[in-house]
Amino acid sequence: MEVKTTLGLELPTDPRWVNIAEKRIEDILVDHAYCEQKAASSCISLIVQYPEKEQLIEVLTPVVAEEWAHFERVIEQLKKRGFGLGKQRKDEYVIALSATLKKGGSRDQQLVEKLLMNALIEARSCERFKILWKNIADEELQTFYYELMVSEAGHYANFVDLAKTYMPETYVRERWGEFLKIEAGIMTRLKVRGDRMH
Repeated sequence: MEVKTTLGLELPTDPRWVNIAEKRIEDILVDHAYCEQKAASSCISLIVQYPEKEQLIEVLTPVVAEEWAHFERVIEQLKKRGFGLGKQRKDEYVIALSATLKKGGSRDQQLVEKLLMNALIEARSCERFKILWKNIADEELQTFYYELMVSEAGHYANFVDLAKTYMPETYVRERWGEFLKIEAGIMTRLKVRGDRMH
């Protein structure tokens, strides 16, 4: 079964990534656990920053719970393999994306910047989960990453739809196109690392 959502990423993941990642599955799981923790924290932060946005609260509250459940599931996979959580690593991908956010503008424009960045991170995560599902030998992790791939595709759509709630669709579509080009440039510049989810 395939995910029906079109992610629209302009640059696919380098094929070498999955080969390196499979040899470093402990590192991938540790980094993945922190990605899920940060995803939950990011949604909480948006709710706290924009408490007047009822639709945002309604949509993101269950996402917080789901991301935290994913964190718990990754911890379970680590434990099954005799691994610990380990230290958090610097996420060069997210740092690079954050540096491209537009400054200034209205409160709603700033919100859309954050929503679209989150959508992009979810889209890339979904793509990476699909690669892991289709290519790694560990059958349990195949199933695990298939399930998370489906979930992350839904989260990506949530963020884009929310952006269209607070700014006109034409604005969101244009800015999303810019984000996709920026992200492709970042992916080109970053070293292929099999110890990171992004």
